[in-house]
Amino acid sequence: MADAAPFDELVARASRGDRLSLETLLPLVYDELRRLAAHYLRGERPGQTLQPTALVHEAYLRLLKDRPDRWQNRAHFCAIAAHSMRQILIERARARDAQKRGGGAPRVTFDESLPVTAPDGRVDLIALDAALDRLAVVDADQARIVELRYFGGLTIEETADAMGISPATVKRHWALARAWLARELL
Repeated sequence: MADAAPFDELVARASRGDRLSLETLLPLVYDELRRLAAHYLRGERPGQTLQPTALVHEAYLRLLKDRPDRWQNRAHFCAIAAHSMRQILIERARARDAQKRGGGAPRVTFDESLPVTAPDGRVDLIALDAALDRLAVVDADQARIVELRYFGGLTIEETADAMGISPATVKRHWALARAWLARELL
């Protein structure tokens, strides 16, 4: 995991248009993003062709097209990258399901970082995305916390920093969001 201060400085320089800083960001978080990508892909059905490296690279290409002036710090950058990976997987799942018209949806197994599971211990990625969209209507902060914690892999403290709220508030919203998702995903 990269040290936050130098990384945050690179983000600040990249947001001012420094292309070298922008290109330097990926190597600093590559291992962490690849670990997250591998976690997401573990829940995919056998025979799926996307590899963690390709998922990270595709997400990074999307980030380069994004406006870097939106990136605030390391936690925020990683959260945006994780969101990009989530969107890529959802797009692929929808395309695959459209081809098969109801063929088995990709599955993601929640781990201890988000103990919200269906009775069989697995969650449909498309159902999770839809549930997060519904949660965002009810409570946008809770949905953002789930995205940062589960998809972004951020700690309570990193999530609090990224959102500008206290760790206690993150813990409270995290518990409520998990309970809400458990009910929605059953």
